[in-house]
Parts: sequence; structure tokens; C-alpha cells
Amino acid sequence: MTYELKELLQGGLAIPANPTALTRDLKLDERRQRALSRYYLDAGSGGLAIGVHTSQFEIREVGLYQPVLELGKEEMDSFLNRSGKLVFRIAGVLGNTAQAVKEAGIASDLGYHAGLLGLAALKGKSNKELVAHCRAVAEVIPVIGFYLQTSVGGAVLDTEFWREFSKIENVVAIKMAPFNRYNTLDVVRGVVESGRAKDIALYTGNDDNIVADLLTEYKIPIEGKVIAKKIVGGLLGHWAVWNKKAVDLFERIKNASPSEALDLLSVGAAITDANAAFFDSRNGFIGSIAGIHEVLIRQGLLEGNYIINPKERLSPGQKEEIDRVYALYPELNDDVFVRENIDNWLR
Repeated sequence: MTYELKELLQGGLAIPANPTALTRDLKLDERRQRALSRYYLDAGSGGLAIGVHTSQFEIREVGLYQPVLELGKEEMDSFLNRSGKLVFRIAGVLGNTAQAVKEAGIASDLGYHAGLLGLAALKGKSNKELVAHCRAVAEVIPVIGFYLQTSVGGAVLDTEFWREFSKIENVVAIKMAPFNRYNTLDVVRGVVESGRAKDIALYTGNDDNIVADLLTEYKIPIEGKVIAKKIVGGLLGHWAVWNKKAVDLFERIKNASPSEALDLLSVGAAITDANAAFFDSRNGFIGSIAGIHEVLIRQGLLEGNYIINPKERLSPGQKEEIDRVYALYPELNDDVFVRENIDNWLR
């Protein structure tokens, strides 16, 4: 990875997890897929994450993994050409070692800068086996670790794993999304104990705790010293919606004085409430992808709530919850921004 890309990642970025736009018959809706990427890029996102959980893991089963990555590449190329702004390109990488290495190769060949490496397929493996798997993928593409919450298929990963994982030279960042403060701290400790705290960027994926994560500086005692480590950015499914306001808030957090922290934490509580509706926390996150889709449908970016996995649907009462947070927190939505630009994105 080039120095410029490392500096970009280490500096902290707002990165949405890009959904997959499908037609009623579950084929790729190319026009709306492009529109989604254009929306995030024009909103000021510092990168895109494609082929990840919010994209629907099942796109691999229906032959859409590479096509979705290809469309994302084309849109990011186009954005770079017209704006001159470099954006960080992340591809989701999943499965057993053979599949993960293959996906890493596809992403690398398409010019993606890093692979977000999910480990759900290796649940039950030892730390030694997991680290060997991660090393194999890191030989193909720079790796961003992914701590996925257990309610949507992730495994509990301890400090020892994160310490040994962080020692892999081509690990450049970690997305922490266990939705659990204890588990999040395990990651930070592991990174610091690895000796690579300066090399690895921490990103929050804790959609339930976005603002607090971004405001927190961890101070980890180790070998008679205290190592300070911050979460520098976010790689979030929640940021797939209301993205312009999310980018604006992220910039406000990055530039906040200590006296502004309390006000920002209050904003964070409202965002957590909105996330509970979008992600269907009441029902174990069953409707998380469907909830994101619902907001994008209301804004006109998606045609319908088309999801490959038939078990992932809006839960009873989830639409009403989304109505509630729309009404309570109008300052958080970016409907005006979308309305002003959507015709151009859908061209």
C-alpha cells in the first residue's frame, strides 16, 4: 500500500457500507447500484466498502460479487477523474481460506486498496488457525480486520487473537463491530500489545455507539508506559443512509474541542435511537439490511426491499419505528440533499 493511501486511512475516514441494489427478480439493478455509489461519493464519504454485510453476503451465492465490485470500481474511477479526490476502496472478503484468497485476488485485480476480512466461516477454529488464514489473505491484499457481532454470525475473538493478528505486516486497520464495549476494548488492547499501534488504524463499526467511539481516546498501560489510541474513523452500515449528515457530523467530531463533547454525545444518543429502528435491534437485528433498504426506498434510491436471504425482512412494527425516528430527529436525515441530486445519480 502506498504512503498516500496509508496516510488517508490513518487520518480517519467516513466510509459507508454500500448496499446492493437488486430488481424484483433479484438481478443486479445496475442503474441504482451506480446511483448509490454516486450518492455516497458526492456526499463526501472518504471511501466505499463493497461486498460487505450491508451488501448482502449472499451476493456470492448468486454470482454478483465481482459484478458489484466492478460497478463500484467504475464509479470510484469516474469520481476520481472528475474531482481529483482519492477515495479508499474496500472489498469484503469472506469464506474459507481458498474462497477468501480468491476474493482477495479479485478485489486486488480490480484495484481495491484493502480487503475487509470476515471470519464467520471459520467459527470454532483456534487462534493459530485463524491467524494462519489471515496471513494467507494478507499475502494477496492489505487486510482490514473485521470483528462482526455474534447476532449476525460473528464469533467472539479474544485479545490474544487480535494481538497476533495485528502482528501481520499487511494488516492496515481493524473495523470493530461487536456491538459490545468489552469486546471492543479487547481489540484495542490487542493492537497496542502487538507493538503496531502506530501502524494500524482503528475504525468503529459499532453502529450502536458511533459518536462515543469516535470521541474516545483509549489509554492502555503496557510495560510501564501508557499508549494512547483513538478510533479514527467509521466503516458503518448505518452510514449507508442519511450519509451526507453523517459525513458532516464526522467532520464536526474530528474538529471538536473538549467542550463540545457533551453536545456531541447527546447527538450520539439520537443516532443510536435511529439505529435501533434501522437495524431492528428489538428483534435481534433480523431486519438490519431491510431497515437500511427501507430508508433508501423512501428517498428514491432503491426501487424495493429486495433481499436474497428470505429470512432477512422488515420485522413487524419496524416501519413504524422508522417513522418514529424520522419524526423525532429531522435534523439527522439528508432527504433534501438526496432530492436535489437524485436525478443526476440515476441518469
